[in-house]
Amino acid sequence: MRDPYEVLGVERSSTQDEIKGAFRRLAAQHHPDKNPGDQGAHVRFKELNAAYQILSDPQKRAAFDRFGPAAVGAAAGSGFQGVPFDMQDLNLDAIFGDLLGALGIKVGDRGTLQKEVRISFEEAAFGCTKQITYDRVEPCGDCAGSGSAPGASTERCAACAGRGRVRMQQGMFPIAIERPCGRCRGTGRIVTDPCKTCRGAGLAAKQKTIEVTIPAGVENGATRLVERGGNAARPDRGPGDLELTIRVAPHELFRRIGDDVVCAVPISFARAALGGELEIPTLDGKGRLRIPPGTQPGSVLRIKGKGIPRRVVGGRGDQLVEVSVEVPTQLTASQKELIAQLAKDLGESVQPQQASFMDKLKGLFG
Repeated sequence: MRDPYEVLGVERSSTQDEIKGAFRRLAAQHHPDKNPGDQGAHVRFKELNAAYQILSDPQKRAAFDRFGPAAVGAAAGSGFQGVPFDMQDLNLDAIFGDLLGALGIKVGDRGTLQKEVRISFEEAAFGCTKQITYDRVEPCGDCAGSGSAPGASTERCAACAGRGRVRMQQGMFPIAIERPCGRCRGTGRIVTDPCKTCRGAGLAAKQKTIEVTIPAGVENGATRLVERGGNAARPDRGPGDLELTIRVAPHELFRRIGDDVVCAVPISFARAALGGELEIPTLDGKGRLRIPPGTQPGSVLRIKGKGIPRRVVGGRGDQLVEVSVEVPTQLTASQKELIAQLAKDLGESVQPQQASFMDKLKGLFG
């Protein structure tokens, strides 16, 4: 029997974490599934396993440190057959996961995919149908998910005797638990001649195109779930779901507040003072807006039923028009004279906002 410290390449003063780390690293390197055709891998793996059984058990380790291999042999002859470590430490799924990792699948992954769907402001308002093309993992078409080359057969897993599940002891307690076999991943069969397309994983990446209906009134950041539209994490299980996140592009004229659409419209001083009709943009195309006489800068005018379709109660929101008054910057001499005369004729008494402001000043400093 070789010195277990030498087998694992650790010092006698090594901690349990250092011993465990060395074992997991060497076990992954020398596992038979990682070395197909190498008969020596079975011997090396068995030797690593035996060394770890000794050094991972404080009692066995202390006995070996004091009496050498004879102490371990005596313990084995007395009927002590329990495995003093959790087989999860070996992480056999991680070994097989080297193949699935290239497909973006991790151990324990349920196959859920997340994608973004970008739509325009108008498409979000009135709904649309989008074709989405993406890559997902499916059972390999060449081997029908078996992982074996066409025409090749599989062997019964020796670790679980073809049951797909193994029983093992946890720690020092004489309690046996059952879990999926790590070597065959619960299938009960071992691939001897791997499929060239999927390299024995039974899964392969494939491009898929689906059609998704986006409802009217959807908001930016909303999600849509496409059941069974995601990855197949294992050949013997159905695919996960596809989660779509809606991203609405900003509009150059409109912005959204709830179910209302807001836009800013500049008007001239004359139009604000005298009123009239103005052509404005709406989600339905061109529309007409009545400007009341004396409209003040910053006023918000409402057009009923020209907003976003309501998803629950029906109908549509409104369009809110924010009015801004444009002040001319390039005036001729005659225009300046006319404006000056208008200001003189108007006076402060017919300008309520300015009069109110002056009254506040008088109250503050008077």
